[in-house]
Amino acid sequence: MNGHTLNSSSAAARKVTDAQSSDICIVGNGAIGKTAALALAQAGLRVNLLAPVQSHATSVEQSSWDVRVYAVNQIARDLLSSIKVWDALDASRVAAVDGMEVFGDGDNHAGKLAFDAYSAHVDALAWIVEDRNLNGALDAALRFSPNVRVINGRAVSLRTDAQGVDLELESGDVLKASLLVGADGGQSWVRGQCDIGLDYRAYGQRAIVTNFACEKAHQGVAYQWFTATEGIVALLPLPGQRVSLVWSAPDALAETLLRQPAAQLAQHLAKYAGSVLGALTPLEPELVRDFPLTLVKPHAMTAARVALIGDAAHVIHPLAGHGMNLGFADVAALLNVISTREPQRDCGDARVLGRYARARKEEVLLMQLATDGLARLFETNIEPLRVVRNLGLNLVNHLPVLKRRLMAHALGKRT
Repeated sequence: MNGHTLNSSSAAARKVTDAQSSDICIVGNGAIGKTAALALAQAGLRVNLLAPVQSHATSVEQSSWDVRVYAVNQIARDLLSSIKVWDALDASRVAAVDGMEVFGDGDNHAGKLAFDAYSAHVDALAWIVEDRNLNGALDAALRFSPNVRVINGRAVSLRTDAQGVDLELESGDVLKASLLVGADGGQSWVRGQCDIGLDYRAYGQRAIVTNFACEKAHQGVAYQWFTATEGIVALLPLPGQRVSLVWSAPDALAETLLRQPAAQLAQHLAKYAGSVLGALTPLEPELVRDFPLTLVKPHAMTAARVALIGDAAHVIHPLAGHGMNLGFADVAALLNVISTREPQRDCGDARVLGRYARARKEEVLLMQLATDGLARLFETNIEPLRVVRNLGLNLVNHLPVLKRRLMAHALGKRT
């Protein structure tokens, strides 16, 4: 690419010739799509990355703390390291998660489950990375990737045949590829064009995200409280004495919280975080965002010459913090099956895509079942059930073998 971008919406836009065709075309401009583009390009494949027309909207100050953060596990870190992106991050804005404490609901029967990196024999359980930091490093890498062409535009039609994929853009340009990768989010246009059915469930919750300074040092510990009436509250460590809030709140409560100033939101959190983090103070500028929580389970991750990755392939509840990690694991699996394919098979060969689908089926299904099951379990406010689930947390906390298996799964390891 070497800094070259083809803008299909400009007067200079032209039909894409065979010389501008690619082995793989990726639709989507999020972190998962960019990571896939870099990884596949560095494997020697020619990649077109179709992204929306760039916006010139003014962003918040770069010195501020992004309210959208990700808990990146070891598998994701290894992938980002392999494409030379991890070391390009601003390390001063990345926080290692050295421990995690999970609390149940109710004063009398509250359970507790604790994990730590030392017991797991790893450097960290995860790393908290801001969306802006991650995407900035990916964008910088893309500018110097000779095998990637970033194309700004919007697709309007998709045609597949035995030879490959034709993707027509709004401008009339046509992108040709052996494989089309849909990385265009939970409402994926690519998935819709392939007539892939899905199961959908709205959780009746919204994730409230913002950042605070904390009175007491967090010591690299992530805290999470499961409650039946107020949803799931998570406070993730940021560098210094700062934490990032992800509150999966019922819709009615979320509307109330969003109307409140951030200082009042901090006071509301005191009953959970006060004993461990002390007083919370909103960071400047006071930014509070929200997004609806849903479960999206497409019936397939592939179609003829099409593979889905990231939220296009699965959307889960954020209570485990693994939505993004599932997407990175998709990229790693797709890269593996393409890199190890037989010489006579192209990237979009049906057998290659079948291997990708099989490689991802078990992990995705397990994560969907686990997150959906926990979300359902803790939204029920029945006293006997409250007692049982809190006892369950305490039981797991005292079973080292089971705890190690849970930690291995969270780290992306095979047990």
